This record gives sequence, C-alpha cells and structure tokens, in this order.
Amino acid sequence: MNIAARDSSFETPAYLGRLNDEQRLAVVHGDGKVAAPLLVIAGAGSGKTNTLAHRVAHLVVKGADPRRILLMTFSRRAAAEMAKRVERIAGEVLGRDAAIIADALAWAGTFHGIGARLLRDYAEQIGLDPAFTIHDREDSADLMNLARHELGFSKTESRFPTKSACLQIYSRAVNAQAPLGEVLGSAFPWCAAWADQLKELFAAYVEAKQAQNVLDYDDLLLYWAQMAAEPEIAAHLGSRFDHVLVDEYQDTNRLQASILLALKPDGAGLTVVGDDAQSIYSFRAAEVRNILDFPKQFAKPAEIVMLERNYRSTVTILAAANKVIGEASERFTKNLWTERQSSHKPQLVSVRDEAEQANYVCQAILAEREAGTALKAQAVLFRTSSHSGPLEVELTRRNIPFVKFGGLKFLDAAHVKDMLAMLRFAENPRDRVAGFRVLQLMPGIGPSAASQIVDAMTTSLDETLGLARFRPPQRAAQDWPVFLDIYSGLRAGAKWPADLERIRLWYEPHMERIHEDAITRRADLLQLEQIASTYPSRERFLTELTLDPPDATSNQAGPPHRDEDYLILSTIHSAKGQEWKNVFVLNTVDGCIPADLGVGTKEDIEEERRLLYVAMTRAKDSLHLVVPQRFYPHNQAARGDRHVYASRTRFIPASMLSAFEQSSWASAALKDDPRQKPGVKVDLGARMRGMWK
Repeated sequence: MNIAARDSSFETPAYLGRLNDEQRLAVVHGDGKVAAPLLVIAGAGSGKTNTLAHRVAHLVVKGADPRRILLMTFSRRAAAEMAKRVERIAGEVLGRDAAIIADALAWAGTFHGIGARLLRDYAEQIGLDPAFTIHDREDSADLMNLARHELGFSKTESRFPTKSACLQIYSRAVNAQAPLGEVLGSAFPWCAAWADQLKELFAAYVEAKQAQNVLDYDDLLLYWAQMAAEPEIAAHLGSRFDHVLVDEYQDTNRLQASILLALKPDGAGLTVVGDDAQSIYSFRAAEVRNILDFPKQFAKPAEIVMLERNYRSTVTILAAANKVIGEASERFTKNLWTERQSSHKPQLVSVRDEAEQANYVCQAILAEREAGTALKAQAVLFRTSSHSGPLEVELTRRNIPFVKFGGLKFLDAAHVKDMLAMLRFAENPRDRVAGFRVLQLMPGIGPSAASQIVDAMTTSLDETLGLARFRPPQRAAQDWPVFLDIYSGLRAGAKWPADLERIRLWYEPHMERIHEDAITRRADLLQLEQIASTYPSRERFLTELTLDPPDATSNQAGPPHRDEDYLILSTIHSAKGQEWKNVFVLNTVDGCIPADLGVGTKEDIEEERRLLYVAMTRAKDSLHLVVPQRFYPHNQAARGDRHVYASRTRFIPASMLSAFEQSSWASAALKDDPRQKPGVKVDLGARMRGMWK
C-alpha cells in the first residue's frame, strides 16, 4: 500500500514543520504507537538520515521508551550521529530530558555490534562462554590458515586457495545462506574443484574457533540468526523491543533479513529505510531482493513511503540519472526531482585514451579551482581501484595533492594489531592467533616456540601457570620475565584504560627494533590509548573497535596534512553516501562500467547499472562522464601490453543522449601528435658512422 499521496494537512510541531510532506508521512507513521511495518524508499539525496532521526525522535516524544527502541545502522559513527540528532530534535519538545533520552537510546548500533551484545546476554542459553573474543578479518584468515596447514592443504600438488580466498568463500556462504556448491559456482568458479576439501577445512575452522572461544564477524550474525530461530528465545528477543528501525536496508544480506523477520514476524513496529536503486554490494552478499520483497513478507503488507525530492543535485543531473535507472528491469518506480535549477547538462566527454582522460580531468579540476571551487569539493570516481593509475601519475606530475579512499586502515597497521593482540591474549588466553602474534614479537621466539607455548597454556588448567613453566629459548631469556610479569598483571584484573598504557610501554622497545619508522607509529599507539579512554571496559573496547575501526592517524594513510586542500579519488563503492560539488567518472565504457567480470547474469548487469546511477547522483552542480576511445585492459598481462577500442557504456544508449552535453577533448600536445610522422627518411646511423671517416 503506497501512502505517499495521503492527506498530510494537520497541525504539526516545529520539528515536523521542517520536513516535506513525504518525510513527515514516514515520521508520523503510527503516531508513536506500535504500527504496521513501514518501508521508506529514500532516493539519493532525499534526506534519508534526517527522516530516520526524526522518526526515532517522534516515537520518543510520543511516549515510546527509548530503551525499547532498536536502531541498526551500517557504522557505529552513523548510530552515534543518529543519537545526537534524536537528542537535538526531541530536545525542542522535552527540554533537558532529551539528554537522558539520548543516553537511554542504548540499542543503537551496527548489526554486528548489536549481535555481539545480545550474544553475551544470551551466552548461557546458547552454550557460549560470555568471555569470547572477536577476530577481525586478518586474524580470521590466520586461523583459517592454521586449519588449512594442519589438514595438509598447503602442500597439495595443485595450488589450493589462499587463506584469504578460503575466508572469502566461507563468509560468502554464511552471509548469503547458500550451499557451498552454489557459492563456488557463482562467485568462485576457479575453486569449484576443491569443494570437498573446503567443506572439511570450514568444519575444522569452526572447531578451532570454538576451542579457542573466539568468534569472527560472520559468527556475530550467524549465532544471532541461529538463536533467533529458536521460538522461545526469538519471542523473548522480540519482546525486548517495541520498535525496530533499520537503515540502508538494501545493503542487508539474507542472514540479516532472517534476523529481522524472526524479531518481528508480523512486522509490527518494524521500519526499514533504503533505496533499491543504490544496492551495489552483492560482492559482500548484500541481497537486493530483501528490499524489493519486503512489503509482501507479512500477513498485512507493509506500507510504503517514497522520498523523491532531492536536495543535492541540479535538475539536469537528476534528469540524466533518472533516465539511466529508469531502464532497470525491476525497481520501486520513483523519479527524483529538485528545485535546484540549472541549464548545464552533465558532460559526456570523449577522449583519445586514458592518458588524455587524465589530462582532461586535471585541466578541468584546476580550472574549477581557479574559479573558487576547493579541491576537496571535487571527486574523481572509478569502477575499480586500478582505473585511477594513469590519473594518479598525472596528478603527481602536476603537484596536485590527492587522497585515494580505500587505503590502509588504522587497525590494518602492524603496530596497532600487535597492541590489540596483546590485549586480546590477556582477555582470552585461548585465542591462539593473538598468542602467536604476541609471542613472536620477542626475539628468539619463532613459530615453533610460539606453538609450544600456546600448547602448554591450552593443556594447563591455569593458563598463566602453564606460561610460567615454559622454558624459553636462550635468545628470549632476557625478555621472557618482563613479558610474564605484564601478562600476569593483565590477567589478574583489568585496570582500564591503564592496561593499554602498560602494554604500550612494554611494546615500544620491540616496535623500535622491528620498525624503522617507530616514532611515526608511536603516534598511532597514543591515539589508540586516547580512543580506549572513551570506553567503559576492556571487553567493550575490543568488541567495538574490531567491529568499527577508525581511520589511520599517522602518515601511513590519509592526507599528508590535515588542513591541506586535496582532491578526492574514490571507487564508486566507497563513494556511496558522499557528495561533492563536481564529480568526474572515469572510463564510462563497456568493459569498465559494466565491468568485464560483472556481466555474467541479468542480476550482475542490473547491479552495474545501479553502480553508474550511484556515481552520477554523488554530483551536486557538475558531472563529467569521461569516455576514452581506447583503454588498457588492466590485469591481463598474459594477453600482452595492448590497448583495446572501447564504446560508450550500454547504460547510456543513443536514446538518452539528449540528457547530456556531448563533446570531444584533446590536449594541446595532440595538435602535434608524435604518431603522425614526417614523410622524409634519414639514415642517422650512416651519418654517425660518417663522422669518424
């Protein structure tokens, strides 16, 4: 049932008066009571976050208990920002009580974060030790590798999939809730011959996790879903929350959808917000059918509100984007509109090749900068990371600073992982991966000695006593007593956040020995301590930091100077949710958008179309789609160093060209194209020889 056209003429408080009619309909649905399920289809730039925050605030103002509201977003920062907005909005009506309400909105977080909390709450009922620790992706891959090695798969005659590939396959099968054979056939066909061995490996991996009392990211959802499949537990879980709200529902996977349906099988009190046209994460097992099928999954169909007014882009940009997504085979029909008028259509620019593409982008960006548009207000987007290579070279040559999103993350840095491994090892002595990493920080202890130590701890009733009885190699004899002292202290009782400072003081001498840039890395460790001080306990810190890592703070990643102006380079996937004044999209050609590897099925094609739509709707004032006539097929070295001729993306057929301004561009250097050789022929070799006669 679409309620977008319902009469919205009623007296409203000030905070509702700021919303447009459709946003208001979504916010007041049920008027604070537990109501029928609601689906909010929020087009790009339509104020989705603002609408969701107002809905939560309106529930609270109308008397809903904030402690019984479950709000799930896709990052912890988004949840924190949402809570602040709710406090500000509700504060207009409730005054000082708003701060109390914001604190009471305790069940706002990510799917994984909420899952971790609930698993600890119900640990006794589901056979879990509540002191479990959580492995990040790298630790999970290391544990997978241990199981892989113990089964002998690392020594097979033909190359067995790497630890990372194995973890990807395992994760995809879990999150997609699909049989292994189906996952291998659709996403990992080159691994299909190893199906039986992979099943054996995954069984061993699960046993290893359980033996060590660790969970990985996927377990946080899998255990939650399995727990919710038990009728009695599911009923208890569902009764804890009157209202369940989910952001970015188009990015959920089948496991997450099953959790929601188990929590609220009749949909009462359930609100999901998203946009099917921006579902672009199938490689993470996101399932667009979750949002497409949502309205009909309940006995009483969900009500639908469409948010079509766009506050970001100009009317001409939206006209072009609407045409692109309008060709989708299945979607919630909507057409974004705006009051932001402009006579400038999106640019469809043909260039000779990728080198000329880089020249064009640099020249256009510099021209915009001279006109007063900061580099930070401009972005260059591309389908895959390798597509920006020629541009990065040209930007460097012209001394144009840039930041490329998707680089090294804070928790990926070796020194930060070392610190956290020590903390996890103290929290959970059975965490074999953390123990391996920590023990090998000391000189003289390699994989073999580390294995003996963790084995001694595992077989001892008192893990610390088992550690103390171990006789270290001679080279480690000097460091061993110091390590024992700090480890025993950490195990004896958490002194938070002082524990992290103790670990840092122990670790810094080892870091100075291992890394040449220890001074730079120390800044990250101090930042880690500062972050730790904002958490109430060691366990909470480890859980939430693993689930939602911050960006790097040292010069290992990010812009060289915080206040420096710099251009944004980003994959389209990383750009989702962002906006810039000017946007340039590279390689808008078949083979890139859609990617060669993304055209296997009808569903693949539709996602590639949505990817282009997402890129186009990031632009506020100016959009440039660049079409090189030739490009180099990256990662195809076996075919030789060659260019191929390209054609404009199939998602912009001739029938759509009226929505664009077409042009061709060539740099000044092409006026004297070096490939246009003069007619004269001169034997310079003979001339050189003649000089010595």
